Amino acid sequence: MTAEIISGKEVAQVIRQQLKEETGKLKQKGIVPGLAVILAGDDPASASYVRGKEKACRETGIHSTVDRVSASISEEDLLGRIEELNQDPSIHGILVQLPLPDHISEHRVIDAISPLKDVDGFHPVSIGNMVIGRKAFLPCTPHGIIRMLKSKDIPIEGSHAVIVGRSNIVGKPVGQLLLNENATVTYCHSRTKNMQEITKQADILIAAVGKKHFITADDIKEGAVVVDVGINRTEEGTLTGDVDFESVKEKAGYITPVPGGVGPMTITMLLANTVQSAQEGAE
Repeated sequence: MTAEIISGKEVAQVIRQQLKEETGKLKQKGIVPGLAVILAGDDPASASYVRGKEKACRETGIHSTVDRVSASISEEDLLGRIEELNQDPSIHGILVQLPLPDHISEHRVIDAISPLKDVDGFHPVSIGNMVIGRKAFLPCTPHGIIRMLKSKDIPIEGSHAVIVGRSNIVGKPVGQLLLNENATVTYCHSRTKNMQEITKQADILIAAVGKKHFITADDIKEGAVVVDVGINRTEEGTLTGDVDFESVKEKAGYITPVPGGVGPMTITMLLANTVQSAQEGAE
């Protein structure tokens, strides 16, 4: 048995086509969804990611601005720029690209973004609303994972989902979204004892630890759904995930590839949140 591939690339294309249509309808009402990105410094991975966002915005008809600022910008100046965007009616979504320079507080920056424009879904108000099941902009990567599972009609309700990793960006929120879908959720992390005993119970396993090939075939049960959030660079310069794809695909029921899995969904859900924000502003 070889696992069925869940292609984030394919799911993302379908959603982007829908977003293009929704953007077209908004434009007929005189509203152009606007996304503003602030990029501090010249981190190559961040710069590449931002270019990807610009391209995706163009393809779906979203107006995008990128404010490229020096890594030496003061925290106060950065907060001032965020406040200007909070007040700008042409901007429906604000994203400050992480990581930030060391002298700037990530928490202060995230807190400064209006929850009405928090299309990354990181603001404490957004997180709080997500936890209690109220309407909120959902964090992009976790929301993308849920959409990928649903694209294959994979049953979430009643399933045992195991999350390996507990970051604020992926691990914690994806567990919460799975819980909201009535899964039973277990978190594993660096202090977990007998981790393999737990991962082998998973109907749905989410690997989000940032360690190359951390999950092997020995860590999963036959037929499990395996979602690989990791992006690691090999010695040869190619990208690989937290899951040992070649061995795991022979045992899993479904598996996401790296690249072409979760990655394309992250930007797509960012665009979806931006269009949602514009729609809510139009109501």
